[in-house]
Amino acid sequence: WFFGLFFFQEMEKLIVCVRKRPDALCRLICFPWAGGGTLQLAQWGTLFSDSIEVFSVRFPGRETRLTEPFAKDMTSIVNEVTNVLLKELKEKPFAFFGHSFGSYVSFAVALHLKEKYGLEPVHLFISGGHAPHSQGFLSVKSIPISHAKDEEILAYIKILGGTPSVLLHSEDIRKQMLLTFREDIRVLQAFSFQKAEMDIPFSCDITCFNGSDDKIYDVQAWQELTSGDTSFYELPGGHFYLLEPSNESFLTKHITRCIENAGL
Repeated sequence: WFFGLFFFQEMEKLIVCVRKRPDALCRLICFPWAGGGTLQLAQWGTLFSDSIEVFSVRFPGRETRLTEPFAKDMTSIVNEVTNVLLKELKEKPFAFFGHSFGSYVSFAVALHLKEKYGLEPVHLFISGGHAPHSQGFLSVKSIPISHAKDEEILAYIKILGGTPSVLLHSEDIRKQMLLTFREDIRVLQAFSFQKAEMDIPFSCDITCFNGSDDKIYDVQAWQELTSGDTSFYELPGGHFYLLEPSNESFLTKHITRCIENAGL
């Protein structure tokens, strides 16, 4: 009983599920961007059919976890997600969707699940992210974020978009957002993945999505990480193309089709 309660509390802390679908064939676990919360991706739960249940992951240091210390590194995020979700991931097929920072977290979690438990998503959906062993990812690691002034980071966040400007008018929200963004980028910059010569970690299909006006991502290298198929889609818009209703509609339909075609 006690452990059941403990896991329920841990689950409630980590996962937002707007539309519970106990009979769904598959779960889509969504990982948000740096500085982001669960709001947008959790709402996807209302857009998918009954065959897919959507979980949105909430990292520490934000929303209802505001008083918790931020994750100190990628390993602690991976361990928390794995520990809390392992039972769910074992009981039915799952797919991962991650945007930007979330794409690297979803990759790291998937890698850990494969190496330690022999579990693999039926599909990995990557959005706005370089392959983690590519040159492009090395450039992310060299952004001097720890020494950057708040104004510089704020300017960068504004260029990226995705944050309603009304939020940036509030000093408290602005400070919290800057802190969260810095902490998430710090986790990302400390993360490294070396691909062994012969080792292909995954066998699932991988789909990469990007905004047409966003910077160019080193996505072709994702092909080296799976023996499955890899496909690439460019949708109109910048880094936060996925917040546009027409793109959101494309994404949810396409993700549904991919999951249904996975032959569950």
